[in-house]
Amino acid sequence: MRQLFDVADTTQAEPLCAGAVLLRGFARALEVALLDGVREVVAQAPLRQMITPGGLRMSVAMTNCGSLGWINDRAGYRYAAFDPASGLPWPAIPAAFAALASDAAEPAGFANFNPDVCLISRYEAGTRLSLHQDRDERDYEQPIVSVSLGVGAMFLFGGLKRSDRTARLRLEHGDVVVWGGPARLRCHGVLPLETGSHPLTGAQRFNMTFRKAA
Repeated sequence: MRQLFDVADTTQAEPLCAGAVLLRGFARALEVALLDGVREVVAQAPLRQMITPGGLRMSVAMTNCGSLGWINDRAGYRYAAFDPASGLPWPAIPAAFAALASDAAEPAGFANFNPDVCLISRYEAGTRLSLHQDRDERDYEQPIVSVSLGVGAMFLFGGLKRSDRTARLRLEHGDVVVWGGPARLRCHGVLPLETGSHPLTGAQRFNMTFRKAA
């Protein structure tokens, strides 16, 4: 998409480590299409707070689009082809989503990224995501592409062990973080979302995480 390439030419890219980069404002050119896509997906597969294997309810509300969707419940963390709440296949990944994910992966050195999963997460004031690794995918060489929309958040980016030093990165509307290859299994999370507002999302933050699961 030419508009996105134009923005990419002027995007401030911040290398985080080998295989990881922060692209400031990369998604802003597609903000309307992306949020329209979020609404379309949520209308078909509503957001819900999943239950962890330990029986705790997650504070982040989640849904998916793509050929697979990431879920967690008392049976464990895994990918499924169907939304367990409805029994229906997950909605398809909107075209604007796929284009953004592919274009954002290139500056981090991952050409031809073709995700089959997009996990959509909604954060509200006080919502957090504990430090964790994404380990449920088959190919760890494929990157994670994480897109922030709405209220800004503090992103935690650590090492390969939870005890490693963690960097705090302030993510604003339109920022994209990409990590893969040697950085693929780095721990990451989100501090509790502060009270705030954004013209397009109100008091909420939406995060879209693209992955290649199969």
